[in-house]
Amino acid sequence: MDLLNTLVDKGLRRELPTREEALAVLATSDDELLDVVAAAGKVRRHWFGRRVKLNYLVNLKSGLCPEDCSYCSQRLGSSTGILKYTWLKPDEASKAAAAGLAGGAKRVCLVASGRGPTDRDVDRVAGTIKAIKDQNEGVEVCACLGLLSDGQAERLREAGADAYNHNLNTSESTYGDITTTHTYADRVDTVTKAHAAGLSACSGLIAGMGESDEDLVDVVYSLRELDPDSVPVNFLIPVEGTPLAKEWNLTPQRCLRILAMVRFVCPDVEVRIAGGREVHLRTMQPLALNLANSIFLGDYLTTEGQAGKADLEMIADAGFEVEGAGEVTLPEHRAAGGCGSHASAGCGSHEGAGCGPHESHESAGVCGTAGPAAAANEARTDLVAVRRRGAGTDLAPNA
Repeated sequence: MDLLNTLVDKGLRRELPTREEALAVLATSDDELLDVVAAAGKVRRHWFGRRVKLNYLVNLKSGLCPEDCSYCSQRLGSSTGILKYTWLKPDEASKAAAAGLAGGAKRVCLVASGRGPTDRDVDRVAGTIKAIKDQNEGVEVCACLGLLSDGQAERLREAGADAYNHNLNTSESTYGDITTTHTYADRVDTVTKAHAAGLSACSGLIAGMGESDEDLVDVVYSLRELDPDSVPVNFLIPVEGTPLAKEWNLTPQRCLRILAMVRFVCPDVEVRIAGGREVHLRTMQPLALNLANSIFLGDYLTTEGQAGKADLEMIADAGFEVEGAGEVTLPEHRAAGGCGSHASAGCGSHEGAGCGPHESHESAGVCGTAGPAAAANEARTDLVAVRRRGAGTDLAPNA
């Protein structure tokens, strides 16, 4: 297919596809799906080989959020029955992180619900970062605390944070339909603050919230312009008790096309399969490793994930290998500038919010309009289980 040959060539050169080309990927048929995966897989292997980076979530503070994000089980007025607790102590968070690190994770993502951190909250997280790094040499720590005020990104960097996550989630034109208590511009501002402070920016999206193909392309092009080092791709988890609980519109094939489009638009960044992969990709998860080079290990913030052992077996069975602690994730041209480097040759150079703080890992209307691939998915509520173990409980975590 000429389209795929063109996209592979552009991906190997880090050249931005046209919007029409990106939309054409989302509109491909199921008969063409394996060709799409194979083409995007060439780009993925060129920049990242067969390595899969493992990340582990620690929910520092669960629920009780004043924001009204429609997709989030921790939102204002939530009736989801999730775990609710205030800040974990540094030793508690470090103990929770240790389970994921023992399972092979090289990055710990520290997440806290809320609009954004107070200065006291930043101090709390700084203590947690120190506790984790004192006990685990070489570990990467990403903070995900919501909207940042002036100076807070710098303080997190000084405390030892390596990265900051804040997702854009959806396109600017539809953002107000999903959240009303903060704006798309607020999210862009926080990602910009993280970049400016020297933190490695992490920002992604949630698919399955009623967006059109155009919306998906819009948000991914916006991400390329912001130039994060990592892009988490979440698939909406329709948790009972949230406004989007009835939205079961993603198919495994649709998810693979979305991941392929992200890889073509941002060829040399860490593309991470985040919340919802077990629910929507299901038995197609191993195929998605040809597109993404990073996943979360074990459970998410408020919902359970696939068993950590199963994650490791899946990676090995698919012919991939877990990225080692001593290996550099990003290609040399992106990693050369250190944490947060976004050199002009990187993703975003050709075009001129959160976990934010929680939604990206939890994730209306039919997604897309391209024939059978866009057909409504069967509701698999049996695959959605509220987390009752790990951080905030006395039970061992899933790692």
